[in-house]
Amino acid sequence: MEDAIEKFSIFGGVEWGGIDTSKPAFELIEKLILQDYRYIRNDITEVTGGMPLYHSILTAIALGDGKTHTAYKRANISKEVGDKAVDELCDIGIIKLKKAKKSSDKLYFTSPFLRFWFAFVSPLFKGIKDGDFKEVHKRYDNRKSEFINLPFTQLTQEFLKDLHKDDGLLECSSYWDDKDELDIYLKTKDKKTIVGSAKYTNSKIKKNELTKLQQISQDLGIKADVYVIFSKKGFSSELKSLKGQNLKLYTIKNLKQMLN
Repeated sequence: MEDAIEKFSIFGGVEWGGIDTSKPAFELIEKLILQDYRYIRNDITEVTGGMPLYHSILTAIALGDGKTHTAYKRANISKEVGDKAVDELCDIGIIKLKKAKKSSDKLYFTSPFLRFWFAFVSPLFKGIKDGDFKEVHKRYDNRKSEFINLPFTQLTQEFLKDLHKDDGLLECSSYWDDKDELDIYLKTKDKKTIVGSAKYTNSKIKKNELTKLQQISQDLGIKADVYVIFSKKGFSSELKSLKGQNLKLYTIKNLKQMLN
């Protein structure tokens, strides 16, 4: 499942046939993306018009937390310029915007592949076009877990939507303000509130993650009925002993159905 989620984070949204998913991820990146850089770049340029402003913003979104103010700061542009460009990129269909009540809006790519491209390929084009892939490999190795955490979180949200589809679901997404963020915020028509976190790390999740969730919920003014935690590598014995009606724990294996 880890391998499947990693490859979804890279190739999700493409319509290419013949991807041998038994191959290691970076071998596929080299063969299918980096070696075909010019052809893929031309296709993406047709969509973006090759505008440097667009590419700066898209890379800033791909490498950051998605908040508009963070992206504009990273791209070194004003809010006015950024807002106009974001409207245009949303119209094109490359990104989508989620409004926030208490903070900056957030921007998301409409396909995992485009996010991968603007995080690891577009900014490093000089070496890639000369056939040197070392910098891409280094950046991907250094940022892989952080990069995959967003699609992992989105898969957990889809899992919960499916799990609660008969409960009159009103919302299932992330929730944030300028200080705090919840990976998962779910609300049903009967006013049941579920909050949670998704951790794509190589360590077991401990009890302090639950304590952190409870504190963030309190700081955000949210009264949670149930806490949910998703983990790549499982949970400590102490945390598992607390599992019950008010605490649900899920591992990466639970998400298998979302990738079928």
